[in-house]
Amino acid sequence: MARTMEALAKKIYKGVLVAELTGIFGAYFLFTKMNTSQDFRHTMNEKFPFILEVYCKSIKQSGMYGIREQDQEKWLNSKN
Repeated sequence: MARTMEALAKKIYKGVLVAELTGIFGAYFLFTKMNTSQDFRHTMNEKFPFILEVYCKSIKQSGMYGIREQDQEKWLNSKN
């Protein structure tokens, strides 16, 4: 019985580790894509505005200002 519990614990540990690594790489990919593509940021603004909000706050924390304003200006001009 103890061996089966150890095997189960190892499987759970590996599953949690894989899930965390997937989340880290997914977040990195998402941040990189948003950081390089204004069109992707527009898509995120339409579908997942809360994710764009987190991105804008993190950019502001790093000392880069004006990205949100530039995006909004371009999006308003493209509508007209």
